Amino acid sequence: MGTEAEEQPHGAAVVADGFGLKGPRGWAFDKVSFRAGPGSLVAIEGPSGSGRTCLLLALTGRMKSQAGHAEVDGLPLPRKMAAVRRITALGQVPGVSELDPAFTVAEHLRERALLQRRYDGSVRALLRRPAERAATSRARIEEAVAAAGLDLDALPKGERTSVRDLERLEALRLSIALALIGRPRLLAVDDIDLKLSDADRAEAWALLRSVAASGTTVLAVCSEAPADALRLSTRAGAPNPAEDTPESAENGTTGTTEAAESKTTGTTEAPEKSATGTTQASDDDTADAADPADPADTSTDAPASTTEEGAADALAETGRA
Repeated sequence: MGTEAEEQPHGAAVVADGFGLKGPRGWAFDKVSFRAGPGSLVAIEGPSGSGRTCLLLALTGRMKSQAGHAEVDGLPLPRKMAAVRRITALGQVPGVSELDPAFTVAEHLRERALLQRRYDGSVRALLRRPAERAATSRARIEEAVAAAGLDLDALPKGERTSVRDLERLEALRLSIALALIGRPRLLAVDDIDLKLSDADRAEAWALLRSVAASGTTVLAVCSEAPADALRLSTRAGAPNPAEDTPESAENGTTGTTEAAESKTTGTTEAPEKSATGTTQASDDDTADAADPADPADTSTDAPASTTEEGAADALAETGRA
């Protein structure tokens, strides 16, 4: 009983102050500032190509920022990227974490449970009898599937349904279930409302609200955020609704973002950084700290605004998380 209680998910607080990431041709996002408490629902809102996915990946330790400061559960970015990756999980993120269309739902779930047991299990768990380990994996799968609202019996071929035969909403539920198997403190999902009908979009947001209500902090990229989420907009000149949203105040969260606000400061001859926006594949936190972010970048190295090319280039360099 005590062990299971300790393993229950609990959200990670997320704080950003002047947070920015630069790609080869410009800033993917810049000057992002907000605070979100544990169990918050945070919506990163904006048009495609505005740096939404790059911000999502940077806040989960998958891309390296160059400006400002951010913390996830007290872990500073980019210095502790590997530690942040261990407490966060990605749902669907095109080009980074995608479902294999040839796999069945059951194959995806079993594979993720095996990987979770292999890489994140304690030594004591590895010494358990095979039958006991199998029962634990089944319990984790059932818990995650239930939390994601995925009804296996309602699928065309049950759990043997191939991913290519899933509806968009069911594929989203599966990706979230896979992420929740690891019981992360923060769940990140990209393009939550892409190609969904109004009814399916409402179901998708209801699902994320339920995940957040269970204690897991949720970051979701979208084209239009619901009124009850802490909203971060990457649109140029967009207002900061998070400052005035009563729901945000009730959740103990406040936030602003200036991701695409144009700057009037002059430029200086600051030296160019070497590789930026790359994925840190090693779990060695010392390696993550090898190239600390330079605070001077927030005012001396930025162009007039964030660019779609900068966001696309930075995202293209991530590879697979």
